[in-house]
Amino acid sequence: MEVSTSIDRYLADPGLSESTRRAYAADLADFSGWLQRSGRTLTDVDVQALAEYTAELGRGRRGLAPSTIARRLAAVRSYMRFTLGAALVPEIALAPRRRRRLPDAPKLADVEAAIAAVGGDEPLSLRNSAILELTYSCGLRSAEVVGLHLADVDFDQEAVHVLGKGGKERVVPLGERAAHAVALYLRDGRPTLARGANDALFLSVRGRSLDTSTLRRLMQNPHRLRHAYATHLIEGGADLRTIQELLGHASLSTTQIYSHVDARRLRRVYDASHPRS
Repeated sequence: MEVSTSIDRYLADPGLSESTRRAYAADLADFSGWLQRSGRTLTDVDVQALAEYTAELGRGRRGLAPSTIARRLAAVRSYMRFTLGAALVPEIALAPRRRRRLPDAPKLADVEAAIAAVGGDEPLSLRNSAILELTYSCGLRSAEVVGLHLADVDFDQEAVHVLGKGGKERVVPLGERAAHAVALYLRDGRPTLARGANDALFLSVRGRSLDTSTLRRLMQNPHRLRHAYATHLIEGGADLRTIQELLGHASLSTTQIYSHVDARRLRRVYDASHPRS
């Protein structure tokens, strides 16, 4: 099988998010070019070959940042697992680990100001308020928000059914203010935007499903609302395992970027509770 053909097949995998697909397409095109230049086939790629590829990425005019190299190798290894099977993929970590730091989470006042800024009685204003309220209330990724369907919001159970990365489903609690904003949008906003049969929860002015660029127009970095959700929950007493489940992280190691917040909370509890603190 030609490398280009197998890359196209891998990128068509529905388990990849659109943003991952775009990034990996460029990464794998570079890897395919390197294979051709080095006279290798995909089955020739072992630890030594990946070490050589990593060295090329990091030197000379290319001089890619460690985080970019790490992502490129992640793309290559994921593609190899898909194409050849896990047994033929080198397991050694070759790129420097990215330094993980606490995300920049807005304060509650900043979240409320962002939501208030899009407020109004027009259909798009009602939609935009509902989008931001729901994103913050449920800690959703941008792609998860625009991928919601009408049936995913369960007002009776006060819950939202979310289809996350890799097709993983989870159920998250629906906050009172978000429920009110969504209900108001469904009553007074969505019927005006709807054009024919479309069961997407949030619609464009033409009655179509949204893409993630809509959220970026509402807020420069909508992912900060997800960070705020996790940070504020931890500060309120939630533990990392609970946050992992609510965010839909496959591994607790991903959630541990919030461990600094958890440590601060535990220190406050200790200072307030221990007789010799």
